[in-house]
Amino acid sequence: MDGMKCILKERFDAHKQRHSSIRWEDVESLLTQELLEVVSYMEETKGEPDVVVLEGQLCICDFSKESPKRRSLCYDKEARLKRKQNAPSSSVMEDAQEKKLVLLNEAEYVWLQSMEDLDLKTSSWIKTEDLMRKQGGALFGSKRYGRTFIYCNGADSYYSSHGYRAKVVLKTK
Repeated sequence: MDGMKCILKERFDAHKQRHSSIRWEDVESLLTQELLEVVSYMEETKGEPDVVVLEGQLCICDFSKESPKRRSLCYDKEARLKRKQNAPSSSVMEDAQEKKLVLLNEAEYVWLQSMEDLDLKTSSWIKTEDLMRKQGGALFGSKRYGRTFIYCNGADSYYSSHGYRAKVVLKTK
């Protein structure tokens, strides 16, 4: 996993604006073998993980320009099982849970978009409130025309350009 740590440090050094108040040594001290395996999955799926503080938590988060290659997934297991035909192999929530990732919520997604222009051609599922989910919907976001948009769709829908952005929490500040 030393290779993953090197990739993470290179990205950390190349994008100081994402974490100007954080020292690499502080991040490195929190990187356990288990966390590096999670971050390695983020990297393998082209998430381009980097360090950021989200809602008071020191996290490693997806910063790829377009949605990571965790795509063609409906929102959750319930939605996947309701599909009568052409059900995807998994769902966003199942994949995230299996890989020990946390789906970004709406506020985190909007804040990330305020830092950098992401999802200009793709879109990303985001954590959906239970009330909306119980009605069959789920949220996703993208950036178009210089503006971040949050949309809803049926939780059972999935598209090849529709993935998800996630984080792994290192420390609550």
